[in-house]
This record gives sequence, structure tokens and C-alpha cells, in this order.
Amino acid sequence: MKSTAKRKTSVTESPSNFDNLDKMSIEELLTNINEEDSKVHIAVKQALPQIKNLVEKIEVRMKKGGRVFYLGAGTSGRLGVLDASEIPPTFGVPESMVIGLIAGGDVALRKSVEAAEDDPNKAWISLQGFNINKNDVVIGIAASGTTPYVIGGIKLARENGILTGCITCNPGSEIAEVTEYPIEAIVGPEFVTGSTRLKAGTAQKMILNMITTSIMIKLGRVKGNKMVNMQLTNKKLIERGTRMIVDELNIPSDEARRLLLIHGSVKRAIESYQK
Repeated sequence: MKSTAKRKTSVTESPSNFDNLDKMSIEELLTNINEEDSKVHIAVKQALPQIKNLVEKIEVRMKKGGRVFYLGAGTSGRLGVLDASEIPPTFGVPESMVIGLIAGGDVALRKSVEAAEDDPNKAWISLQGFNINKNDVVIGIAASGTTPYVIGGIKLARENGILTGCITCNPGSEIAEVTEYPIEAIVGPEFVTGSTRLKAGTAQKMILNMITTSIMIKLGRVKGNKMVNMQLTNKKLIERGTRMIVDELNIPSDEARRLLLIHGSVKRAIESYQK
């Protein structure tokens, strides 16, 4: 007997708006991909109220010492790990503030371990290894909104009193239903049917940038429009930091560089000079 239950439409699995891709010229392929990509920022803009609601809740918890955990599989997991890994050098904060977890572990960053996403308990087991608590926030990243690894982690986190959010590209998805603060960026069908590393992945990256950048600014890790707490990990960043100090204090470049290297950050160098 055929089920009469209504199945929700999966936008991320819907057929591409383009056919016969293999017959297109390179110029046609690039032009059409670019046309599809132009829809991403519109979808993200429409999700801004949802993003704002989640960021406000994250800010409160992080000011109490809470952390942000990302859960994802495949492309979504890699994007979460990428965003988390960029926060310490950019804003000079500990690696423990934003943590990305991917189904299949670190090996999945370079090699597909797709079956790992089917275990609904694995994410929560990993989260417990970080002594997760009620000041923390768990954000599930799943373009389809159906990934068991992510949904299971979100459900168990919420059952344990931990704030949850998600980033998905399907309307009315299962992950949105079990998450307190869902973010839905509906970018439409992918250029290559079902390949969510394209528009969906771009939307997810944009939203992750928005979340962590705005939080770090609210936590005082940016002064004016400058990364005054960035880690001085290479020559380019030392030169950038030197220019920041010169612009702020109107002192010679050699003196600015000396202060920067002594104090280890633009912020501390400026504060020391102004005392």
C-alpha cells in the first residue's frame, strides 16, 4: 500500500534550472554559474532576521564564557571547521571559543567519509568530550536539513538545555523543526543538480562569516574597523599591524614596528604607548 503522507519538497535536490551542461561552452558554463551565484546574497539577505536572533543569543552566552560548536558533514562540516579555524588568528582568541566538528573526524576534511553522517549519536558523544554546558551554543550546518549526524547532535544538545541554531537551505526541514533558532537560506536548485557545494555552500559560508565576525566585534576584538587583536603569524600581518599603529598614533614606522613586536598585538601596543 502506497503511503499517503505528504513528502516535503527538497529544494536542494530539485533539478537544475539548466539542462545539457555537458554541451555548454566554457563561457556558457561560467556565465550560467555566475547567474546562479547572484541569487545567493538575496537568499542570505532574506534570512537576516533569523541570523540576528541567533547572534543576539550567542553574544549573551559568549560574554559569560560560553563557546560555539559547529556540527556538519561533508561540505557543511568543512565550512564549519574552516570558520572556526580562522577565528583565533583573525581576532586573537583561544581556539576553544569556536569549535568545528565534522562527521568522520579530521580525516573527513580532505577525504570523503560520507557514511559517517548517518550516525545520529556520534555528534553528541564528541560534544561531551568538550564538557559542553548550558553557556555554550550548538549550530548544526546541513544544506538539506536531513543529516542524521547533525540532527541527532542538535536534538540531544537541546534536551540537555543547550541553545541550538542551524543553517540550512531547505524550507521546513527536519533540522529547522528541532532547532530553537533556525536559519534558512533558500538559494534554489543547484547548477549541477544536488551539488550543495555550490550555492548552498556559498550561502553557508556567508552566514558563518556574519555570525562569528559580528560576535567578535561585539566582544571587543575589533577597534574601529581594524583587527587589532590579530595574531602576528607572518610578515604580511606584522606589516599590517605596523600600519595600524602608525595610523592610530602618528609615529614613525620603525617605532610602531618595535612596539608591535614587544607587545604582540596592535591593541596592546597602542594601549602601552598611550599610558
